[in-house]
Amino acid sequence: MEATVYNQKGKAEGKVKLPEILFNQPLNNDLLHQVVLSYQYNRRKPSAFTKDRSEVRGGGKKPWRQKGTGRARHGSIRSPLWKGGGVTFGPRLKERHLKKKINLKIKKAALRIILSQKLRDKEIKIIDKIDLKEPKTKEINAILQNIFPDKKKKTIILLLENKQVDIQRSVRNIPYLNYLTVKDINPLSLLNSKYLLLLAKTLPVLEKTLS
Repeated sequence: MEATVYNQKGKAEGKVKLPEILFNQPLNNDLLHQVVLSYQYNRRKPSAFTKDRSEVRGGGKKPWRQKGTGRARHGSIRSPLWKGGGVTFGPRLKERHLKKKINLKIKKAALRIILSQKLRDKEIKIIDKIDLKEPKTKEINAILQNIFPDKKKKTIILLLENKQVDIQRSVRNIPYLNYLTVKDINPLSLLNSKYLLLLAKTLPVLEKTLS
């Protein structure tokens, strides 16, 4: 299995051998669905919170005497029976555990499936290197226009083997581009982006990480 390697001007420079374990996996929609739901669930930030009868204000004094009034007996206006009183069994942030565990084995399998499908859909491009004269957005944008001439404002992920300050500074103002390292790659980011741009030297690191 091979793929074309492009230079910064968008011209083919040669071929590179792709690892079968990363780019030749069958599609498994059930596994992807499970992983995506887990990631989305873990991103939730619940805000619903209610106070119980020990936390609401007031209610230090008994509303009326126990007997002789003809009314039902009450000990405090903090009771859930009263308007403005505490809530029984309401949502409590401190008592809710919203995190769902994603096993590393399943996460790696999902990444391999997504990479394989993107290669079949011709949504992966490999570039030999990114050599910038200056860390400027204009230079990176020109390279992207050469590699993806017909992207039509589709989102792109630039995947590098490690952090590179010059490239990171150059891409932060490009709205359609996301910058990730191999360590930070995750299934949700890949699925939310149309194209994936890889450096040729990133492939061995990616294979070692996801094997």
